[in-house]
Amino acid sequence: QVQVVESGGGSAQAGGSLRLSCAVIGSSFSDICMAWFRQAPGKERDGVAVLFNGGGNTYYSDSVKGRFTISQGIAKTTVYLHMNSLIPEDTAMYYCAVRRAWYCSFGVEYNYWGQGTQVTVSP
Repeated sequence: QVQVVESGGGSAQAGGSLRLSCAVIGSSFSDICMAWFRQAPGKERDGVAVLFNGGGNTYYSDSVKGRFTISQGIAKTTVYLHMNSLIPEDTAMYYCAVRRAWYCSFGVEYNYWGQGTQVTVSP
């Protein structure tokens, strides 16, 4: 059974940094791509960052470009989201998503989702 486990959420002040981690457990996929999404209270879930093509390609939403970085761990089934220059608008539940394919985008269907990790940024 495949599990997606996120960690690293928490609280930070504006201007601070946090790092989220996501690990896929129980997978043996030849191709895998991973993404981070977030959902603030009362808002729709939005894409934040995507890593695909074996970790060779990344894509970011305009709202986090230049501040957030998605990276792959030594194990291709681990991905990180480095969040710098945090602003209160980054406050949301962050979800890791996994797709059994070499290509990912914000608009494709993902096969597995984590339970989410909360990020709260204070002014």
